[in-house]
Amino acid sequence: MSETFPRSSIVRLHRPKLLHVSVQESLKAYIADNRLASGTPLPPEGELAAQLGVSRGSVREAIRALESLGIVESRRGIGVFVARFSFAPLLDNLAFGLRDALREIAEMLQIRRTLEVALIGEVVAEVSDADIAALRRITDRMQARALRGESFAEEDQAFHQALFASLGNATLLHLMDVFWLAFFKVAADLTLDNPNPVATWRDHHGIVDALAARDAAGARARLEQHYDGITRLLAHNRAPCPDPTQQKETA
Repeated sequence: MSETFPRSSIVRLHRPKLLHVSVQESLKAYIADNRLASGTPLPPEGELAAQLGVSRGSVREAIRALESLGIVESRRGIGVFVARFSFAPLLDNLAFGLRDALREIAEMLQIRRTLEVALIGEVVAEVSDADIAALRRITDRMQARALRGESFAEEDQAFHQALFASLGNATLLHLMDVFWLAFFKVAADLTLDNPNPVATWRDHHGIVDALAARDAAGARARLEQHYDGITRLLAHNRAPCPDPTQQKETA
């Protein structure tokens, strides 16, 4: 005679977190709950292990993971400290994750474009003659390299930083650097080729001319034109995705 069982389902067991992950969360909570500033030392490794009731190896593994996230930093022979905030870990992970994803790069570029176009009017209102002179020096270097057929990634980064420096918004400049550096790291990995560096230089030169004329509409139009060029560059380098239905099986 077969035995009958209750019809209610058995609740699935959730896999417990790995120990070093739990240690990471405990250390992050300790830093947040105590509002520890950058440069504040954490308790020694042995003391942390004793307080958490885990091995020193688990603490060491958790600290290495937190270092990779930019939350703490180890100073050889001294100890572990709360790290100063930096966009670098985000940048490195973002660039790595996007290294072969042109669609995501285009989406990130759209966000950057929206930010810059929305703020260029404020730049026109705030920019000084000294700011414009600094931008001219950068575009002069761009021109020289473009005429030699060279890329000018460093000058491009410096230009966009200088363009918005007058707003005095440090967070904006950091965020723009994250977008810019991630894009160009990916561009280097994918060997994106700019077929017309002279046209790219002219875009930048035109933006500065509009700023000098205090022409917000003109600066916005020039910036939009610049981003249209970058969008075309991505399209120029985007390889068509293979259609799996057209592929034949090989023996």
